[in-house]
Amino acid sequence: MPHTPFPVEVLTPEGEVFNGEVEQISTRTTVGSIGILAHHEPLLATVEASELRLYKSDTEILTFKTGDGYLQVADNRVLILVKDAEPVSG
Repeated sequence: MPHTPFPVEVLTPEGEVFNGEVEQISTRTTVGSIGILAHHEPLLATVEASELRLYKSDTEILTFKTGDGYLQVADNRVLILVKDAEPVSG
C-alpha cells in the first residue's frame, strides 16, 4: 500500500547526502528504533550511529550507514543532521 511522500534532507558537515521525497524513513535514536511517515507529529531526537533507511517506495529503499546526529520533524518535513553518512550498496 503506497504512503504519502514527504521531503527529507540528510546533511553532514561535508554537505548534502540526500534531498528528496520518500514515503517512510527508519533509523535508531537513543531511545530506540523509529519509523516516520508523512504528517508525523513534530519531533526532535538524537540519532545513534546506525543504519538509516529511506523508503522511496515499497521496492526502492536507500540505505545509509550514519554517525551520531539529530533528527527533526516539523511542518511535514524531516531534517537529519549526522556526523557522516555512507551509502550501503546491496
